[in-house]
Amino acid sequence: MKSKIVNMADRIKDAEDRRLESVFRAEPIADDGFSDRVIGRIRRRIWADRLVLPVATLAGAALAFKPAMELVGVLLPLTSLIPAQVASRPLEFLPEIQVVILGGMLIAAAVACFRLLEE
Repeated sequence: MKSKIVNMADRIKDAEDRRLESVFRAEPIADDGFSDRVIGRIRRRIWADRLVLPVATLAGAALAFKPAMELVGVLLPLTSLIPAQVASRPLEFLPEIQVVILGGMLIAAAVACFRLLEE
């Protein structure tokens, strides 16, 4: 038993729709595996593109780690040059932890929404 929706779709088909259906019902053209090779290359390329950025990031972080630690070692003694009035100020200007967490959650939600909109 067919539903009414399928019957309505069958009724409104024109000549072009019937020709398209006949083309898609036809036997596939023999290409000696060419299509499969092209699809395999595209899939490998997609995986390569997905892996390049994270691997490059990790390699860059590994290369930059030692110079960054040297920079921290150079800048650490400079903290003794901070005036006592600035160092003893209360930390009232800093937001509470709840505000920081809420802001982080809002940023994460915005990034997720933008990614969903792109797709």
